[in-house]
Amino acid sequence: QVQLGESGGGLVQAGDSLRLSCAASGRTFSSYAMGWFRQASGKEREFVASISWNIWNHLTTRYADSVKGRFTISRDKAKDTVYLQINSLKPDDTAVYYCAAGPVPGPNQSGYNYWGQGNQVTVTS
Repeated sequence: QVQLGESGGGLVQAGDSLRLSCAASGRTFSSYAMGWFRQASGKEREFVASISWNIWNHLTTRYADSVKGRFTISRDKAKDTVYLQINSLKPDDTAVYYCAAGPVPGPNQSGYNYWGQGNQVTVTS
């Protein structure tokens, strides 16, 4: 069974940092684009960041404007794991964070055909 499993979320204070992880099982996603999305209570799921290999086999990243400078996406090809480092957390970052894998990087959710179950991040002020 193909799965993406997120971990690393929890309850943190504003200003803290944390790192989310997303590990693949059941198949390898090493050549896929990987993305992070989040959904706050009562809001639609939104794009956070993506990472993919370009035609020169270099990693390229994209970020939502709202997280640039505070969020960093990375991946470990050998571990088939993608990470989301979040610094200077704000209460507005409170959401369920989802990782996703698919052929098309970027903010369009239809570009991803595998999704994790979601991981709650709660930021208190």
